[in-house]
Amino acid sequence: MRKRIAFLYLAISLSAIGVSQAQQLPIDQYYRATPTRINNLVHTKLDVRFDYKNQFLNGKEWVTLQPHFYPTDSLRLDAKGMDIKQVSLVNGQQLVPLKYTYDDNSLLIKLDRNYHSTEKYTIYLDYTAKPNLLKAQGSAAINDAKGLYFINPDERTPNKPRQIWTQGETEASSAWFPTIDRPNQKTTAEIAMTVLDNYVSLSNGALINQQKNNDGTRTDTWKMELPHAPYLFMMAVGDFKIYQDKYNNIPVDYYLEPKYAPYAKDIFGKTPAMMDFYGKTLGVPYPWNKYAQIVCRDYVSGAMENTTATLHGEHVQKTKRELLDDNEEGTIAHELFHQWFGDLVTAESWSNLTMNESFATFGEIIWHEHDGGKEKGDKSRFEKLQSYLKSSKNGNSPALARYYYHDKEDMFDNISYAKGSLILYALKEQMGDVAFYQSLKKYLTDNSFKTGEPQQLRLAMEDVTGKDWAPYFNQWYYKGGHPILKITSSTKNNTLVLNIAQVQDSTVQTFQLPLAIDIYTKEGKVRKTVQLNERNTHLTIPLPNTLEFIDVDPEKTLVGEILMDKTEADYQYQYTQAPSFANRIAALLFALKNPKTTAAQQLLTQALSDKDTDLVAMAIQGNDLTNPTVQKSAEKIIAALAEQSPASVVRASAIRKLGQTKNKKYKNLLFKGINDQSYMVIASSIMAIKDAYPNELQQAFKKIDPEASEYLKALITDLSRL
Repeated sequence: MRKRIAFLYLAISLSAIGVSQAQQLPIDQYYRATPTRINNLVHTKLDVRFDYKNQFLNGKEWVTLQPHFYPTDSLRLDAKGMDIKQVSLVNGQQLVPLKYTYDDNSLLIKLDRNYHSTEKYTIYLDYTAKPNLLKAQGSAAINDAKGLYFINPDERTPNKPRQIWTQGETEASSAWFPTIDRPNQKTTAEIAMTVLDNYVSLSNGALINQQKNNDGTRTDTWKMELPHAPYLFMMAVGDFKIYQDKYNNIPVDYYLEPKYAPYAKDIFGKTPAMMDFYGKTLGVPYPWNKYAQIVCRDYVSGAMENTTATLHGEHVQKTKRELLDDNEEGTIAHELFHQWFGDLVTAESWSNLTMNESFATFGEIIWHEHDGGKEKGDKSRFEKLQSYLKSSKNGNSPALARYYYHDKEDMFDNISYAKGSLILYALKEQMGDVAFYQSLKKYLTDNSFKTGEPQQLRLAMEDVTGKDWAPYFNQWYYKGGHPILKITSSTKNNTLVLNIAQVQDSTVQTFQLPLAIDIYTKEGKVRKTVQLNERNTHLTIPLPNTLEFIDVDPEKTLVGEILMDKTEADYQYQYTQAPSFANRIAALLFALKNPKTTAAQQLLTQALSDKDTDLVAMAIQGNDLTNPTVQKSAEKIIAALAEQSPASVVRASAIRKLGQTKNKKYKNLLFKGINDQSYMVIASSIMAIKDAYPNELQQAFKKIDPEASEYLKALITDLSRL
């Protein structure tokens, strides 16, 4: 699952390094145990038809089960808000009616006798699912939980497609078929969907049969031969065009609305390369028989990693022009990595969600690092760290593996996603890449088609490395919070004196962790690694020459905060001599807060040549072109960027800045911008014209191409009212 988070090009702003108080939810006092397995799902066979008028699903189900260990004469199935018409035992060709009780949520079935762990039995159910009548509560990550969704079923909304799709996580699959709706259950499946013949269907596994019916419908049968969790079941129906790609001999398909079908490769085209990278990195090839991605309307979250068939929200669906400004590559990578972590091996309970979401978010980081270089990976980690820190206060945050929580939906937060991914990355750096990925291979191999929790990961790592990793897991997985290191320094007699105090809230644990420190002198850089074990650590380090700069945690793997007073000279030095992404943005943010100093102005001008386009866009906005000195050093550069930068985010920022000068020599450039291919650049040009030439704004609107006018309709309407 990927939560939908919108980032604009200036999202990395002054607020990025702020820490705001998280709203703390009440925590239940009782332990959230992994659900006891009395009966195990073995195979689920469904035959479903859709009632568009009532928005019902009429279903028939044959579910095969087997007692886990103890003999049992009863079966409990989750079945939310259904009409249960028949419950029978399948006995050869006969259906033997069974007694049952149903409370609109749980179906308790009395079996015909005691069944033992060596015996399988099959139950037949005839039912109607009524999702729109279900009182379901969602969460911040998944804003609804009725399982089955009819989009524009009566086709009353013009220009909106008619679709059906499902959303199972966390326990909403049981809103459209009776099952044991728990993440520690796994079952093979066969789903026969009867759909209108002009529509496309998608489900898990392989399409094994299509049968045209006499009433204008078609029955598509999808078969999933490998077991997976009930929450990963999916169906989608609608008018989709399919772009067929492949990875080795594995079909890789992209399902899009017809309007967006020409851009399928532009949107999803890196998927085969991602599959190759992940499979080779993990040592476990892509484990399923196909991979499909489908984009649906009105989706209740960002995306969902249904086994073999990821469902994306409509924000992923973009034209080539839209992709100039933004793409959802991180989401695509995230959901794909879930096919290993979450689908192949599934968190055994929602308390252990870290085994799904932390890994998928980690997958985003390593893809960005692989595809875009270390700089892109560092940027991804920086963004995730800021996201996590905003959810904490004074170092306080819940544990990663949480066995006490208010509601399972609360687990879908910045702890399970962002913090967990950084904890994994830090562990990789401590362990070394080879050992880390061999450990992941062992974890995946040992637990394939089963479930996992952090302890199994720890044991795999210990088996590979021969080292006890319990201290790391106890600190980072089973206790909460993060370190806040307040560092003071002084030099005396060619000696550096460092005091490192852990100043996180007193209720937060004292962390034991290695800390790397790069010491820059006139003779070059020396790295020292120290072990922090106490709240206060005092260090004396001999210096070979005059100290120039101290870079604490130079690889920026610390899952925490560092507080250290720095001068303008320090920020200028770290920007040029220790230019990690985190160091550069910290220097740039300092300059943005103190723009009137000579050093800040120099840094902002220098950042106009930064290799990260978001930082260039920030630097453009920070340069004060009313200042003659800044104007002399920066204005020509900004004007050149407005015309020549290949990055739309940079061109947009530059045009906006030049418009604020109201200098007539840039008039042609502003008006030229409204003919750009980038919607972001056109929007910035409109705003710049509004600032500099408001009387010509209406004339400018007429020169925008029709496609852009439609896309920017809301902005144009708002500006027309001014």
